Amino acid sequence: MSDITPETVLDGQELERLDAYWLACNYLAAGMIYLKDNPLLKEPLKPEHVKQRLLGHWGASPGLAFMYVHLNRLIVRHDVDAIFLAGPGHGAPGVLAPVYLEGTYSEIYPDRSEDEEGMRRFFKQFSFPGGIGSHCTPETPGSIHEGGELGYSLSHAVGAAFDNPDLLVAVAVGDGEAETGPLATGWHGNKFINPARDGAVLPILHLNGYKINNPTLLARLPHEELESLLRGYGWTPHFVEGDDPMSVHRQMAATLENCYLEIRRIQEEARQAGAAKATRARWPMIVLRTPKGWTGPKEVDGHKVEGFWRAHQVPLAEIHRIPAHLEMLERWLRSYKPEELFDENGRLRPELKTLAPKGSRRMSANLHANGGLLRRDLRLPDFRSYGVGVPEPGKLRALNTKPLGELLRDTLRRNPGNFRVFGPDETTSNKLDAVYQASKKLWLEEYLPEDADGTEIAPDGRVLEMLSEHNLEGWYEGYVLTGRHGFFATYEAFVHVIDSMFNQHAKWLSICREIPWRAPVSSINLLITSTVWRQDHNGFTHQDPGFLDVVVNKKPDVTRIYLPPDVNCLLSVADHCLRSRDMINVIVCDKQNHLQYLDMDAAIRHCTKGIGIWDWASNDQDGEPDVVMAGCGDIPTKEALAATALLREHFPDLRIRFINVVDLFKLTPQSEHPHGLSDRDFDSLFTVDKPIIFNFHGYPWLIHRLAYRRANHRNLHVRGYKEKGNINTPMELAINNEIDRFSLAIDVIDRVPRLSVAGAHVKEKLRDRQIECRSYAYEHGVDLPEVDNWQWPY
Repeated sequence: MSDITPETVLDGQELERLDAYWLACNYLAAGMIYLKDNPLLKEPLKPEHVKQRLLGHWGASPGLAFMYVHLNRLIVRHDVDAIFLAGPGHGAPGVLAPVYLEGTYSEIYPDRSEDEEGMRRFFKQFSFPGGIGSHCTPETPGSIHEGGELGYSLSHAVGAAFDNPDLLVAVAVGDGEAETGPLATGWHGNKFINPARDGAVLPILHLNGYKINNPTLLARLPHEELESLLRGYGWTPHFVEGDDPMSVHRQMAATLENCYLEIRRIQEEARQAGAAKATRARWPMIVLRTPKGWTGPKEVDGHKVEGFWRAHQVPLAEIHRIPAHLEMLERWLRSYKPEELFDENGRLRPELKTLAPKGSRRMSANLHANGGLLRRDLRLPDFRSYGVGVPEPGKLRALNTKPLGELLRDTLRRNPGNFRVFGPDETTSNKLDAVYQASKKLWLEEYLPEDADGTEIAPDGRVLEMLSEHNLEGWYEGYVLTGRHGFFATYEAFVHVIDSMFNQHAKWLSICREIPWRAPVSSINLLITSTVWRQDHNGFTHQDPGFLDVVVNKKPDVTRIYLPPDVNCLLSVADHCLRSRDMINVIVCDKQNHLQYLDMDAAIRHCTKGIGIWDWASNDQDGEPDVVMAGCGDIPTKEALAATALLREHFPDLRIRFINVVDLFKLTPQSEHPHGLSDRDFDSLFTVDKPIIFNFHGYPWLIHRLAYRRANHRNLHVRGYKEKGNINTPMELAINNEIDRFSLAIDVIDRVPRLSVAGAHVKEKLRDRQIECRSYAYEHGVDLPEVDNWQWPY
């Protein structure tokens, strides 16, 4: 570290101006929470100047503004390319204030101008109907992290630093946030930052001591224990502590300088050696311990506020009921001396205005925080060249995801600086291991001799694996939001780990679509594999296709669900998803050997439509069908086809229309989703009065939810997973949940009126076959060969 000290880092004038700028931020932060009028306090404060509903969080705001102001000083001194992520959930006032003061807010929102009227509107909009929320929402310039759900700031920061060699990502980690599981594992992100090719993450752990109304764990740890914990995570912590602003300013300025110089030293040394020879760096971080609600009311109604949990939200909450609170609020606001910070027109004093960076060096105007402006389209290979030949439908078998791994391999090769593959230690398991031919798994830790035997790790790898779906999704989101591309594959049962992260990102994208200055970013592409119908060996815990239900809850403009039945459909879907923007694409496809149905041209046509009749599996070409059989998902499609074959064998005159669904949202009405079918097209496919047997990959009620408004919904009978499973063979698992060929065929017999009696003997045979399948599985541990190896017979 350098010899910069708190005593030498700031001269008197700079210290005074830095403190004044910070006080201006605090004034604005408090003003946002309370005021809808009289923004400069040019007249005595009256009840009508104060919002009726007081919403917002004061406690973390002074600390966030403090960090921001000091980072601005660092940017100006060293011409640093930096962005700022605010982990504390409701600390937006502490970020919005400096964003406004440096001019970016007014540039984007001209009616929130840098004058008295603009300040009034800036105050009123905060946590106010028709305005903005109390997080660093997408409307906040410079934000890529809202913090609405705690725990993801550090993983977002690491993702933003990947492949951004000149970027400094400063991230405020709240001490309440630090108690979450995702943040706890997020500290390990330092082990994946290659100093030769990536930027740097500078965590600032803010210990203000309290959550909503409880102490925080890390704030109460003894100093030595906390330092040991952070060193154990691999960071070098530097402590900045106190409640005297002038002392803490000096400490923070010196510490930031020293941390930045240490970061540059680490990077320069690594870049001389090159990314392929990099080792894990021990990056610096800062622990900032300041009072919660710093500079706010010390005490209210006999209760301690500053430095206590009562500062967390609104310290003076009864302005309109208790006159003394209004007087206290006015004294508090006037303590910042706004008349000395702003001129008569409400503009920040010129000598303070010069402290902020200029242009895109402002963290609020940094292009990395509006990543769509930096995004370059992927250079994708032709997906058609990875397909499998399908001379006849339903006879050839292939590993569905293996060719996708080859496509991703060559995508990595063509896009070495802006594409990464993410997965929780399952890339090989999911048959995507061809990616290692282009790039190994990133590993900067110690190597053992035996690692050379197939471990596939390297310091410059671009495949990111860690047993934390939280971390991986956070890295991926941070990477995408700063202008890059990726692909994430995970087991179906455990994609639920990121349910709420998916929710948060979907909400972020939905709002971004309404903000004209937000440029579109690359889509999040999630491959859900190791699916429910092939988890017989792992058992009940690995059987849960319910992530699709979560996805359907989100706005239709940002969600897509695809269930390709074979290799060529998967490749077509993947190519489409990799090219898309501002979406979350969920692809469900199992990794095991499966029957192949469509040649490449047919697959492209089918995926383009998203739903269609498979003419080769239907026999209703010259009239209306007696029944519609539909499959959605690889195993459900196979079983539906096998049921169709059984029915045609036993009832040659039965007219069956076979439909396959790739794009799940095709089932919704056109008015509800941009991919939805019109009612006329839906009725044409599924008829208006014939029974429909719909074999679905997931929980059956999801299909009813999507299609409940359709004319023929009363005849829609959905089969899917019903929470019946354990250590079963694939066929036994299918039988348990009634998605097997025998159950489907029996269903048709029961629902086609002319077969309900005539088909009794066939139903008996089918039930006998189910018993035979169970018995064989219990004796041999595998399914009957003729069942497992079934092929389309026509």
